[in-house]
Amino acid sequence: MPEGDTLFRAAQTLRLALKDRIVTGFRSSVPELVGANLVGRAITDIEARGKNLLIFFDDGRALYSHLRMEGSWHIYQPGVPWQKPERQAKVVLETQSYIAVCFNAPTVQLLSAIGVKRHPILEKLGPDLLKEDFDWLETLRRLRARETSPVGVALMRQNILAGIGNVYKSEVLFLCQSDPFRAVSEYSDRDLKTIVQKAQELMRANLQGKPRATRFTLDGQRLWVYGRSGRPCRKCSTTVHMRRQGLEGRSTYWCPKCQVK
Repeated sequence: MPEGDTLFRAAQTLRLALKDRIVTGFRSSVPELVGANLVGRAITDIEARGKNLLIFFDDGRALYSHLRMEGSWHIYQPGVPWQKPERQAKVVLETQSYIAVCFNAPTVQLLSAIGVKRHPILEKLGPDLLKEDFDWLETLRRLRARETSPVGVALMRQNILAGIGNVYKSEVLFLCQSDPFRAVSEYSDRDLKTIVQKAQELMRANLQGKPRATRFTLDGQRLWVYGRSGRPCRKCSTTVHMRRQGLEGRSTYWCPKCQVK
């Protein structure tokens, strides 16, 4: 499932293929994008912001996409068969050398320069874990503003900290021995920094395009607790549990014996 590392890698791939190239063709199944008039525009940059992706053009506009659970960006050379049927394509962006296809994304929009700055999701994003200028103090300020939230919910709020999804939330809290259901107020600044730094460490370790892993061993088992409800904890053999958290009912996996802090 797409989390911050997935979008970061997608932006890197798209940037290598598309940056500084001229759009030679554009089509979309999104009614609002019909007549977008992007042919002839130069692609100036591609950027990931948390779980959001932006393709910028030389007239100041940007193609915004949010992949959620099912969306993905693919790059093809002309004439190469696609891995998914064209009916699933939300956007097809063509240059002379490459074709970029966005499949199944629930949200695709064309934004003006002002629209990027004022976008209701983008303007509220918290610090991005994968940015070089990541701001820990601002992250702490935003976490402390949600003192009563369970830490497992707070880590998922993109307006606090951008990039963490279900997998990293569960894995990071397990590795930090932290109870996902304790309130943020019960954690010290040092505890919170340890949790955030572990998330940053794991996400950066997964930027090379290999299958996501938080457990680096020779047995090929890549995750500690995520998706392992009802199975023994890899550290203590206690049964791993899963519970829904927050208004969206996002799944949290944890070991009740290991995660007591």
